[in-house]
Amino acid sequence: MSLDSALKEAQASVPECVAIGYVDMATGMLLGVNTVDSHPREVIDLVAAATAEMFQGQSVTTIEKMFRKARGQGEDGVHYFNEMIAFSNNLIHVFIRGKTYNDHATVYVVRSSANVGMVLTKSRMAAPKVEAAL
Repeated sequence: MSLDSALKEAQASVPECVAIGYVDMATGMLLGVNTVDSHPREVIDLVAAATAEMFQGQSVTTIEKMFRKARGQGEDGVHYFNEMIAFSNNLIHVFIRGKTYNDHATVYVVRSSANVGMVLTKSRMAAPKVEAAL
């Protein structure tokens, strides 16, 4: 299945999902996106940069190193922040790090009227299928 097809299928499976994207955080590139509305390219490109900053920013990586050290673990790429949810006035943003490609993340944007538990459950179920499309 192509990435575009996987994104469309995932978007359809997540309640009230208005946009979905797949980000390569190592390069800062948005590899695929599907939205119900049109948005300026500058805004869409900022989603990739913001996703990378949330998961791989200096403060986050420092915290992860501290956790690994406290637990006696090596630098084996273990990440402690694998999912993040951000609430805005009208939207819920769900960010899920890839399990196979942990430098990738799927981003879901849903209406705030959606059931958060269902959104998270459906997003988690859809993420591996999106990742497998690569």
